[in-house]
Amino acid sequence: MSRSRSLAELDPPLMDAAAPGLSLYSRGKVRDTFDLGDHLLMIATDRVSAFDVVLPNGIPDKGKILTQMSRWWFERTSDICPNHIDKHSSWPSELSNVKTDWEPRSMMVKTAKRIDYECIVRGYLAGSGWSEYKKQGTLAGVPLPSGLVISGRLTEPQFTPSTKNDEGHDENISIADMARQIGTDMTAKLEELSINLYSTAAAIALERGVILADTKLEFGVIGRDIHLIDECFTPDSSRYWDAETYKPGVPQEAMDKQYLRDWLETTGWNKTAPGPEIPESVVLGIRDRYLTAYRRITGRDSV
Repeated sequence: MSRSRSLAELDPPLMDAAAPGLSLYSRGKVRDTFDLGDHLLMIATDRVSAFDVVLPNGIPDKGKILTQMSRWWFERTSDICPNHIDKHSSWPSELSNVKTDWEPRSMMVKTAKRIDYECIVRGYLAGSGWSEYKKQGTLAGVPLPSGLVISGRLTEPQFTPSTKNDEGHDENISIADMARQIGTDMTAKLEELSINLYSTAAAIALERGVILADTKLEFGVIGRDIHLIDECFTPDSSRYWDAETYKPGVPQEAMDKQYLRDWLETTGWNKTAPGPEIPESVVLGIRDRYLTAYRRITGRDSV
């Protein structure tokens, strides 16, 4: 994995997208979204969050990587589930002065009524899924066979939803709890879409020598139909491993945000705001891992 030499050689990270004259629709942990009337302009900043806390400094080019990778995946999964990309909108004239810098990190999208759950699909045991299994022998409250190991592949992908909270920590819930809250039919539809999307993306990634271990997806309703929204199979929302070096039973070297989480676990941070500033070596390590995933998956050299 090639290493960037210094932060000084890179463009400073974009931490906030200020757009005078445009109405801010929402500001998430990473994305700033502006209301353009009949559609939205979604800007992926270079902010980075972990354990649901936005950290003080960002990762150069991260927003571009997330956007370009999302676009690549949206195109390849639209036959499974429509997405919120608005192909008929043009760049707003009010932002002509920032078009060069912002367009690679932006998406024009249709306004959706967000379904406030993260639809997580796991194909392998890792992260909080492994923690739950190790403690209780379950995944999203469903019993699994004994003797499974960390990083082990599951017999089939498992749907493990969580609540979607703009502030504070998201909470893992069972499928039964989700069904009680939004209905059996909606829950079943989201589970079916999520597993089909994951399975398709995992197969495409594996053709490129990359394991998609798990991912989280977000959906919204546009008109009467469910659409895939926000981001799609990025290193922020997914766990990517190198298929060539993969070995069950041990933690894998990640091409995703796990590298940041692992560093944070060494700092003694209590996982509440404010988070610690990320040192340059870790910033560059995150950026290189994101670029590696982007290049391996898309076959493109630069964003």
